[in-house]
Amino acid sequence: MPHTPILHIRDKHLHLPAFLPDATLGYVRAVDSRDLESVQIQGLVMNTFHLMQKPGSSTIQAFSGLHNFADWHQVIVTDSGGFQAYSLIHQSDQFGTLTDRGILFRPEGKNRKFLLSPEKSIQLQISYGSDVVVCLDDCTHVDASRAEQESSVMRTLDWAKRCRQEYDHQLEQRNVDESHRPMLLAVIQGGGFPDLRSQCAHELLEIGFDGFGYGGWPLDSQGNLLTDIIALTRELVPPEFPMHALGIGHPLNLVKTYRIGYDIFDCALPTRDARHGRFMRYTVPAQTPLQGEDWLEYVYIQDKKYIKTDQPISEFCDCPACQHYSLGYLHHLFKTGDWLYHRLATLHNLRFMTQLTERLRSNRG
Repeated sequence: MPHTPILHIRDKHLHLPAFLPDATLGYVRAVDSRDLESVQIQGLVMNTFHLMQKPGSSTIQAFSGLHNFADWHQVIVTDSGGFQAYSLIHQSDQFGTLTDRGILFRPEGKNRKFLLSPEKSIQLQISYGSDVVVCLDDCTHVDASRAEQESSVMRTLDWAKRCRQEYDHQLEQRNVDESHRPMLLAVIQGGGFPDLRSQCAHELLEIGFDGFGYGGWPLDSQGNLLTDIIALTRELVPPEFPMHALGIGHPLNLVKTYRIGYDIFDCALPTRDARHGRFMRYTVPAQTPLQGEDWLEYVYIQDKKYIKTDQPISEFCDCPACQHYSLGYLHHLFKTGDWLYHRLATLHNLRFMTQLTERLRSNRG
């Protein structure tokens, strides 16, 4: 179970468990910061690998960081870019390569390659004013060979040491005291090999971090949650350290992972589903414990049966879409392609996710 109901970060806090939408390029599509606050979003996950390309680090620094740039003054977590590099490079080596120095990649529209090293990743994240800084890591697929997983663990540990050193150097150079420093998270790799997970976790604990993330793809080739290895990774870390279930955000998987002991979740699925016409909704009131999987159902707004439906998406939801608009009207917006649909749909699915974490907090699972 989570170690504490509230995680304090600088002058901000997260009520745990917390779901953080992916705001990769500094925004959540179709909604603004006031919208996000209206559906009780506590924090956002932005991405260093993408932000350093668009809009570019000098632009962000001209606004004194991401909080001012995006007008978002709650928690910002900046993912280091390890997963994005893994995804990009595994498409084709023409996009870049992983070396012991860091990630060598060619930005879109550029002729020369750039190096995102562990040190550079930390420098950028701190200059962006991030509240939670994540170490650069070497991400792998769970089905990768043992040799690949061993290489990933060694590189992740080496990069973590360098990230820690650069983090301490940056705080000293900037004269940042303990109460104003961002959290520093390291990522535990090792694929599906328990001994490699154990080695990675043990050595990261020796280096010293404020919290840890589950590293690697969390699903098997059939799309099932890797419950055993996710649970093992949590068990390897003392309960006083918060754990971020990186990339886990399907409602059923979030509940399972929360009950294993993870605190923070992020995923693009709820907002992506919303834009493509799939709403999440509860089948039971807020006071009912979430047992099994029947508490979740989906509404596919393109279905013709909703053309004349004068009911909201959900009777249990207080988002703007459910409070003011019918399924029939949302169906009309979707079919005509109006951008109002994207805003209302996104707010509904995000409110579903924050209601989910509220339910888990109040019912303790």
